[in-house]
This record gives sequence, structure tokens and C-alpha cells, in this order.
Amino acid sequence: MKSVPPNESFDDKPEEACGVFGIYAPDMDVSRITYFGLHALQHRGQESAGIAVTDGQSSLVVKDMGLVPQVFDESKLLTLQGDIAIGHVRYSTTGSTRWENAQPIYKSYQHGTLSLVHNGNLINAGKLREELINSGHKLRSTSDTEVVAELIAGLSNSHMEPAIRKTMKMLEGAYSILIMTEDRLVAIRDPYGVRPLSLGKLGDNWVIASETCALDIVGAVFERDVAPGEMVVITKDGLSSEQVVPPKKESICIFEFIYFARPDSYIYGCNLYQARKRMGKELAKESPARADLVIGLPDSGTPAAIGYAEESGIPFSEGLIKNRYIGRTFIHPNQTLREVGIRLKLNPLPEVIAGKRLVIVDDSIVRGNTSRQIVAVLKEAGAKEVHVRISSPPIIYPCYYGIDTDNVAQLIAANKTIDEVKRFLGADSLAYLSLDGLITAIKISKEKFCLACLNGKYPIPLAKDLSISKLMLEKEKV
Repeated sequence: MKSVPPNESFDDKPEEACGVFGIYAPDMDVSRITYFGLHALQHRGQESAGIAVTDGQSSLVVKDMGLVPQVFDESKLLTLQGDIAIGHVRYSTTGSTRWENAQPIYKSYQHGTLSLVHNGNLINAGKLREELINSGHKLRSTSDTEVVAELIAGLSNSHMEPAIRKTMKMLEGAYSILIMTEDRLVAIRDPYGVRPLSLGKLGDNWVIASETCALDIVGAVFERDVAPGEMVVITKDGLSSEQVVPPKKESICIFEFIYFARPDSYIYGCNLYQARKRMGKELAKESPARADLVIGLPDSGTPAAIGYAEESGIPFSEGLIKNRYIGRTFIHPNQTLREVGIRLKLNPLPEVIAGKRLVIVDDSIVRGNTSRQIVAVLKEAGAKEVHVRISSPPIIYPCYYGIDTDNVAQLIAANKTIDEVKRFLGADSLAYLSLDGLITAIKISKEKFCLACLNGKYPIPLAKDLSISKLMLEKEKV
């Protein structure tokens, strides 16, 4: 989980684990293409960034804490010359915020080296780590990603693929992984397909990324998704594919559609901006409000707010201006910054909202602290009423597949009724989108999603110490 305590965070969103990007292109500047690909995926992780490149003889890894432009400059990109590259942006859900946990993870083995990047979370990482350590392996990081890299390196002989096959059969949980050796780029995805992984063509070359928006920004054309349980291998001879693990119940994370993925990305052919706009329309049908203006919490709540305004007939307006340059820093908020509060990131427009009854639309609430601050800021700026509308159902169960909500105590909706949450926020009314309304808006079968954080039905069997009965007992104790 993230090292900044929840009550000291300016964000109140479920956070994704990370984003991955890879390219095999002997005739192109792979490090620069990877840099731009990671730029497009920056929303998936802001703690660290890294790129690994190989020229066929040796590999070089550059990684550090910070945003992509903070980690890489022209001089560093010039040192990263080669034919294959993989890159990573990270938000920690497993392992603390420290340099050793930044990716790519680099490992030497008997016949060469490998670099590896991972999006997701393994639910049996602790057990695998213990087995590795008991077998004499030394691990430098606390992340589950190094566990995967160490397993593959330890099982490898002159060929990498057999080791990857064996490793995939040992992993439990969510993973979209890219692996680079001196002569190949390999992509694997868990048999449930919890995290997205897209395959594209850039001329005659292959590109792989967490989202289609990263393909777009480098000029690649989307070909298809890496299938659940599939291993894709790219070498000088082209692309080959193998179904290593039989696919299970398709279970892509519903929050990719609600919040994680960029609105210009596509998943299952669905444009996420349009899906989020439809969520707002469904929300307006289910939970109308007598109001003068609809505003969205920028930027993630804006598409749903536009949809709510269109369906309700209430005018849409910007009421909060976002400081888009604050980013996510590693400076822990001190007392002075806590007093500044949400205004560091969002500033109201009193001329727009004073004396008005407002509907403010956001995509989700986790802890409620930031939402409470926003309601207070709007009322201080003169809003007559503030009606909060959330374009997703309440998050009431923990996630163990790559979101930083693995503790039920963090989830306000798990511990308070809707009326209690409304009073905590200081709102005049509060309503969430129903699960049926959410699925109607996305226009994809409910059976294709992991909805565990909304309904407690975990598609990947949990370890014994993560049993549903234990979760419910923990919930009752809070």
C-alpha cells in the first residue's frame, strides 16, 4: 500500500498499481518511443518510472522515484540504445515506496539476463517469497514483481519460455507482465484477464501497452488484446502466441471503466469517455436532483457530469478549477499544507456557484475525506446546496488484485450507511449509481467483469488468510 497515510493524502480515489509498455523495433529509437508511451500511462502510477533497453548483447536499466519527465532527460535517453525496450510507471500496492521496488526488475541467470515489469497484484506472493528465501534466493525488494522475476530466472535454462510457462502455473492473482531478454520481448496475462494489456503494430514492429491510449500516442495501430492466460513472444522472426494457462472466467476490473483507464482508451471496443458519459446519464435517471448547475470533479468526474447535465436538462458548468501542475509529490503534507487543504489542487469559482443549488458529480468515493473538503469549499464559496452524485456503486469490499483498498477500514461505504456518509460529507443529498445502471452504461455483459469491490464475489479464489469469512469478521469489528 501507499506509504502516505490516508488522512494525509489529497486524493480520495482507488489507485491502480501501474502501467507497462514494451516495444520490439530494431530500426527505431525504442527508448524515446517507450518514454512517450509511459507519458501516456502516467495516470496509472506516479511514484516511480523506469525503462530497460537491450541491444542484443547487454541490457541497461534506468529507473528512479518520480514522474516520467523527472526521471528521464535527453542525456539518459541517449544512453538507452537498443532494439527492445520495456517501461513502467508505478503506484505501490504491494511493497513500500522505495527505489528497490521501482521497475523494471533486472535479473541475471545462467544464460543471460531478463528485465521484467508488472501490473497487478499476486495473492500468493507471500507464500512464493517464503519458498524462494527458504531455497536460498536473495530478494532485494518487497514487491511481488521481484518474486516473479526470481522464479523465471531460477527456472530458466538456455530457453526462457519453459521457465515462463512453469511460473505462470504457479502464480495466483492479477498480472499483466512484460519480460525482456537480449533477443526477445514476452508478454503474459493472468487467466482471468483482470488487468488490460493491448497489442499494436508500429509499421512492421510490435508494441504492447496497458492501454490503447499509449499505442495512439506513439502512432501504433491497435491489433488485439493479449488474451487471458496467453503468452506472446516477439523475436526477430516475428510474433508467436501460446495459450499457456487455460482461460478462466473473464474478469477485467470494473474500475478500469469507471476511473483507472484514460477516457481516450478503448477496452473491449468500448470508448471509456462515452461509457462514463452514459454513466452520468443513468445516474441522472436514477437519482435526479432539483438544482441550478451540474459540475464535475475535474478531471475524472467531468464526462459523467456532462452526461448527467444532458439527461437532466440542468446546465453544466465548471465550478472547480484544477491545478494540473501539482502532480503527486513525495513531500508529505505538513500542517501548513493540510491547512491549505484541497485548494492546493482545486479552487472554486464563486462567481459561478454562489447562490446556486449544485449537483457535483464524481466517479467514486473511497475514504470520503477529500469529498468532505470539496463540499465544504463549495459551501464556503457560496453554494446554496450541494448534492453529491457518484457515477459508480459504493465500494464496500477490499481489493486484492492491484488496487490500494485491501483494508475494509479504509472504505467509508463499508462502515456507514448512505445517510451517514451524506452527513459526514456535509452534503444536502448523496446518491450512487446502481450496479445495474453501471452495466447498462458500459454496454458489456456483467459476466466479463471483476465486481468484487462492489459485491464481494471474488473471481480468483483467495488464500485461506484472505477468506470471505475473515473479511466479513474484520468488517464487523470496524
